[in-house]
Amino acid sequence: QVQLVESGGGLVQPGGSLRLSCAASGFTFSKFYMSWVRQAPGKGPEWVSGIAPGSIYTRYTESVKGRFTISRDNAKNAVYLQMNSLKPEDTALYYCSRNRGSSASDYEKASWGQGTQVTVSS
Repeated sequence: QVQLVESGGGLVQPGGSLRLSCAASGFTFSKFYMSWVRQAPGKGPEWVSGIAPGSIYTRYTESVKGRFTISRDNAKNAVYLQMNSLKPEDTALYYCSRNRGSSASDYEKASWGQGTQVTVSS
């Protein structure tokens, strides 16, 4: 039922920018907290950012604060991640996720789509 489709990834040089998009369907999107989670090869998933249903509250992992911005458009059932000043360590497969309860970080791994690859390299 729940479907999340990520897009917008690509290959960029250090210091560059990307805007990731996530299209949601199969649930009442406007009532759920949403997250972005990333996973690099050989490593476990890392929660990156989360946003409240009405966009009144956002959270970020320390390593991306000041560089990434999460946003959502409930009319479009979409969540976005604007990534600026990208670093090689940001290289990962990025997933959009529905969250559990009233949490910005308790993501539901089962909701993930195919992900979108972000590669930061010169």
